[in-house]
Amino acid sequence: MPASATEKKAKIKADDYIGMAAMLVKDGLYQRALMALENVDATSEDVDLIRFYTLKGLAYLSLNDLSSAKENLQKSIDNGQNDPITYIYLAQCYYGLKEYQNTIDAVNKAGTATKDYPGIIEMQAQSYWQLKDFDQAIAVINQAELSYPEDYRFLRRKVFYLVELGLYRNAAEIGLVYLHKSNAQAKDYIAIGNALRLSHQLPEALQILEVAHLKFPDNATVAKVLAHTYLDQGQLNTAAKIFEQGAEYDAKLFAEASEIYRRAGRLYHALSVNTKIADQKIKLKQRLALLIELKRYEAAVNMKNALYRQGLIEDEPIRYALAYAYFNIGQYDKSKHQLNYLKNPELFKKGIELRRIMSECEANPTQCI
Repeated sequence: MPASATEKKAKIKADDYIGMAAMLVKDGLYQRALMALENVDATSEDVDLIRFYTLKGLAYLSLNDLSSAKENLQKSIDNGQNDPITYIYLAQCYYGLKEYQNTIDAVNKAGTATKDYPGIIEMQAQSYWQLKDFDQAIAVINQAELSYPEDYRFLRRKVFYLVELGLYRNAAEIGLVYLHKSNAQAKDYIAIGNALRLSHQLPEALQILEVAHLKFPDNATVAKVLAHTYLDQGQLNTAAKIFEQGAEYDAKLFAEASEIYRRAGRLYHALSVNTKIADQKIKLKQRLALLIELKRYEAAVNMKNALYRQGLIEDEPIRYALAYAYFNIGQYDKSKHQLNYLKNPELFKKGIELRRIMSECEANPTQCI
């Protein structure tokens, strides 16, 4: 039966809206494309449902509405869409929704269409990994390395897989190959080196991070991660020196350098580095601790006004440290005044002991000379 004039008009109108939506999607105006498609009656016999649902799916995918994108792309397939690239779009939806088996299936259905989309192959490998099919994940990566020899993302991914599998020596070796081949940036060295460090593979981590430190001497983050790796090995002086060098590019590292020098017993050098700290609260807290450790009690009590100005006196360990300094220079009343404010049980207990010693000293001053 021939279509009526009204039906023909409706079809033309639907085609117009679908055509408009296609142009809007192409121009990146996804919300407007969806608004245009709202004018199409999908139940009408003559509507091109393949195109209609494909465009809706692409618009939703670009807007990161993955559930709606998945639903519409699947409907386009149900209505006869046979373009393999649709499965690539569908794989992105599944992966974003953490539907890993569906991601793998969609990539397989895309077939040779994936050759221009190496990122989709990486998604497939990651999906196998998330499903704990580690052998298959690495097999996909190995094949991808052959298919895309100039795309080093797969070599990088393999390094992290090997770290997670506990194959640290292999990870370090392949990591160095990746870093050399890919003309990697500092962030790549940091990522691989820190992954090895956090896995407690310190020699392998140092192998990567020392290369990074030579290659990027002005990168403070490289210095920080390298210093922490030496710190994990108990090499305090080396760690402190690297922190101090890194602080020339990130002044916040002066505080860490000073603290590590203190822990290493190099108190005067720690005090020297402390003068370079910009954050006054951190600087004063650290300085007070250093002066007391050096038994420079007069210098410590001379910090009182600065501690009050910065509000640090409300920090009970600071207040106790000041009380202890006053005690050591024989100013017992001032020491007791600070002890009066202690509420922390452990510090309160220490305060009681300090009061007892002061009472003995007051009763027998020659004992405390």
